[in-house]
Amino acid sequence: MASQTVIEFTDTNFETEVINADLPVLVDFWAEWCQPCRMLTPTIDELADDFDGKIKVGKVDTDSNREVSMKYGIQSIPTVMLFKDGEVAKKFVGLTPKDTFAEAINELL
Repeated sequence: MASQTVIEFTDTNFETEVINADLPVLVDFWAEWCQPCRMLTPTIDELADDFDGKIKVGKVDTDSNREVSMKYGIQSIPTVMLFKDGEVAKKFVGLTPKDTFAEAINELL
């Protein structure tokens, strides 16, 4: 992960970092072998920098964190979810433009 503002979410810390977060949270469900996921990484990094202090941004490696991936029914990656107050507010599957994410984030703020 290139951006210092992108957090690694895991089965262990997901509840604390995402569900109980004071801010809205953008979660990128991805895997190392997934080419579209890798193509989305710069967008996620930019969003983390653009919205630093306003939202939390992090990634869940679906291969290493099967529990949380199964809980949220991740069947295709990349899947990006926006959480607010512990609930899924928006879900995006596949490569999505930065503007689409930014618009959804601004709606939550």
